[in-house]
Amino acid sequence: MKKEFLFNAVFVVVSCALTAVFAQTNPATMKAVVAHEFGGPEVLKYEDVARPEPKENEVLVRVIAAGVNPVDTYVRSGKFGTPTLPVIPGRDIAGIVEQIGPGATKLKKGDAVYGNVNNGGYAEYAVAAEKNIALKPASLDFIQAAAVPVAARTAWNALVETAHLGVGQTVLIQGGSGGVGSFAIQIAKLRGAKVYATASTANQDLLRELGADVAIDYTKQKFEDVVKNVDVVLEAASREILDRDYAVVKKDGFLVSIIGPADTAKAQQYGIQAPPLAAAGWSSLPELTKLFDAKKLRVVVTQTLRLSEARKAQEEVGTHHTRGKIVLKVADEPK
Repeated sequence: MKKEFLFNAVFVVVSCALTAVFAQTNPATMKAVVAHEFGGPEVLKYEDVARPEPKENEVLVRVIAAGVNPVDTYVRSGKFGTPTLPVIPGRDIAGIVEQIGPGATKLKKGDAVYGNVNNGGYAEYAVAAEKNIALKPASLDFIQAAAVPVAARTAWNALVETAHLGVGQTVLIQGGSGGVGSFAIQIAKLRGAKVYATASTANQDLLRELGADVAIDYTKQKFEDVVKNVDVVLEAASREILDRDYAVVKKDGFLVSIIGPADTAKAQQYGIQAPPLAAAGWSSLPELTKLFDAKKLRVVVTQTLRLSEARKAQEEVGTHHTRGKIVLKVADEPK
């Protein structure tokens, strides 16, 4: 009887130990930031959820860092698309490929990657279409890499794919110290353009560090008094400023807005082009990777917060006055 009791006790202990080890190496759940209803930052909850599984042509990424973008706040508030609730916000991720779904052939388990997900980034694991993920630039750590995809690709699409900015042209970048603006200044300089950029007094130094030829302090002067007849305006600040942009664009020049569509009738009145932002092409991500590894582009990350602090991160991004990017640290950098 004692032997049977001892055997059962040992069996229970071993079973519990094996279960604990299995749970650690093959977790069925993960930590994530979830919105169960649309609303302000207060609807975000840090909780345990089921870990996703990759489907056809998808990969599962163990997230090391997640970038925070204004679009994440629109998803949370129900103002962008029609996500099914509950929803895990987050479009930018950097991490390690954990699992390969059927049909995915470009990447392998263990690859260090970065790219976009269709929501789901604020979590320990995220599923992404393989075509939306690329190998992480070797020159960037995971925090820096997570700050890149949405903002840098938006800047590239606006200036290169939409406005076709080229050598010898002039461009005004509104909101030059923000996530998109900070990349846009650098991309414009690489394209051979003369760059005017606006920001507050505190961010004038950053504009110059990034390469702006003329830094404009919008708290002290009107950009219209400095800028005349530019080839391109990239509006990344506000709709109020957008209404003033038309007058500084030269005839047949481009006004590209990422904060909402420009007024077509008003653009025609001024004789300028105001097309919608070109559809995001994934070919730009490998191109950007080359520029980072060649040390021709830099990332501006001004704040790193824990995943559990996603609410605070969205509150700050929602002000539209952040300097560079805010990134959520989800896990320690692999050694």
